[in-house]
Amino acid sequence: MFMCNEQYTRFNAQAIDRWVRGGWVWGRPISHEAFLKAKEGEWGVLLTPNIPVPREWFGSLSGRNVLGLASGGAQQMPVFAALGACCTVFDLSDEQLDSERRIAQREGYSIRIVKGDMTRPLPFPDGSFDLIFHPVSNCYIRDVLPVWRECFRVLAPGGVLLSGLDNGINFLFDEDERTFAHRLPFDPLVEPDWEEKIARNNDSLQFSHPIQDQIGGQLKAGFILTDIYEDTNDEGPLKEYNAPCFYATRSVKPLKQSILN
Repeated sequence: MFMCNEQYTRFNAQAIDRWVRGGWVWGRPISHEAFLKAKEGEWGVLLTPNIPVPREWFGSLSGRNVLGLASGGAQQMPVFAALGACCTVFDLSDEQLDSERRIAQREGYSIRIVKGDMTRPLPFPDGSFDLIFHPVSNCYIRDVLPVWRECFRVLAPGGVLLSGLDNGINFLFDEDERTFAHRLPFDPLVEPDWEEKIARNNDSLQFSHPIQDQIGGQLKAGFILTDIYEDTNDEGPLKEYNAPCFYATRSVKPLKQSILN
């Protein structure tokens, strides 16, 4: 039976909470040593599994308002705080937000922590942020187009959106990455036994999205794409064959809205 957004995203939040408690690599906060190095200018953050985001994508972060969108886990926000940014993190996972709170207390910086569901309008005024950092996470929602529109709304003119995007290749295969298993685009909610499957496999509900939604959706929302790179999985056969499974994009909200929009 199809479930509303609130219900299916809650399943995903619960799954991520379990993964974090089990030591999930994307739920491990940075160390105290890494925080100190960031304060000294030695740092790097990821939008996708392997390739650090180019420094030139950020510009100066000192005094800038940064939103970590579905970016909980204290892997990136502590770095931005160490560089002088005013940080807000928005996530639906209690465990990921607890990590943000704990690391901020440990290192003595302030961060605004907001629990919320990105399938709904973001609870921020227009033009609130200078930069949005959005690592691979919209695979957990069914419709990404409203997210890009909300990102555009809450960014100030000239603001930057940095996004990690799954290109769908992973969804073609079974868990061993050797056998074709699904047609694209993949939507687990159309399968009648989806709830049984995620319970049996300690899994989440993840969706593939075509490029016209992932990157085209940013353009339709009004963004200008300024740079892009591909990345691979961090392990497995697709990694061994150097198959690109992710994009990272840098997009900018124009200073003036085009009359063509």
